[in-house]
Amino acid sequence: MNHLNNIAAKLPDYGLDAMLITSEPGERYAVGFLGEGFTLVTPNGVHYSTDGRYIEAARTQVTGAEVVLTSREHSHLALARSYIQARGLKRVGFESGAVSVDQYRRWQREFSPFCELIPAQELLDGLRAAKDREELSAMRQAQRITDEAFSAILNVIRPGMTEREVAARLVYELLRRGAQKVSFDPIVAAGANGSMPHAVPGETVLQRGTFVTMDFGCIYDGYCSDMTRTVALGQPSEEMERVYQTVLAAQRAGIDAARAGITGRELDAAARAVIQEAGFGAYFTHSFGHSLGLEIHESPNASPGEERTLPAGTVISAEPGIYLPGRFGVRIEDVLVLEENGCENLTQSPKNLIVL
Repeated sequence: MNHLNNIAAKLPDYGLDAMLITSEPGERYAVGFLGEGFTLVTPNGVHYSTDGRYIEAARTQVTGAEVVLTSREHSHLALARSYIQARGLKRVGFESGAVSVDQYRRWQREFSPFCELIPAQELLDGLRAAKDREELSAMRQAQRITDEAFSAILNVIRPGMTEREVAARLVYELLRRGAQKVSFDPIVAAGANGSMPHAVPGETVLQRGTFVTMDFGCIYDGYCSDMTRTVALGQPSEEMERVYQTVLAAQRAGIDAARAGITGRELDAAARAVIQEAGFGAYFTHSFGHSLGLEIHESPNASPGEERTLPAGTVISAEPGIYLPGRFGVRIEDVLVLEENGCENLTQSPKNLIVL
């Protein structure tokens, strides 16, 4: 799975002779391989360099590119410079969102006699925003694994366990079902810790009469999944049920509004209005959702400040929450694929309040 033709086709739109790609997700998107390499895409050819740890695999797996081995005498930069100079490339785009100031200065010293470096993060971001059929296939499988892990953990959770024990079991359940690795460190927040959206699992013991929020995901064939469920240990209070049902109604309102062509701000507003009308607006402290794919957080987002429209093929989380400081919190998260007339929900786990 590579996207070299897509990238090359976009170069004229940005006035570029080439695109230099060096980040891990950028490399994976461009050549379908992860080998700590440099990819240089032009309309007439692709240069890909990597070192001795990856060269054998790269020569087998990377197609549509000239694959070159680096050495002490021929670094990534030196090889790229030679390629640029030999072909007279004058305007070379780069991933400006993934390059440090020190790297940029070093690259300028290497390339400035021959070409101009042009910030072009938007080129890759724009392409990666809309997932193609192969990408969606990988993400569906990642989400299936995540759904299965959630089903399994429901048979394990019990009062007396610690947050850290639940998190460890989630990782195990994901990996044993074929995940390459987790897409982020799982969040398991019990009781009052649930009021912190990104709580770190610790030694807090799960107790009856409280909520447990679990936010987790995995990577399959390079692509991420993400989901959150909040469950009750024993019978919840009326207030807990009210908060849960408000979050669920907000999520459903957002999902009903989700479609290609909507702005991120509009999608966020559809869910946020439900929480505000219920009197909990001050306690919904993050955006409705974020894009995901090769990375767990991509763009565009479903947030109050996102004025860009979301294209068909955008994969975006739907995760409203209410967080009552020092008491408890509720978040429910699915992953959606935006389509022209609505969306496909990749997440199949139940959302009605589960009482264990």
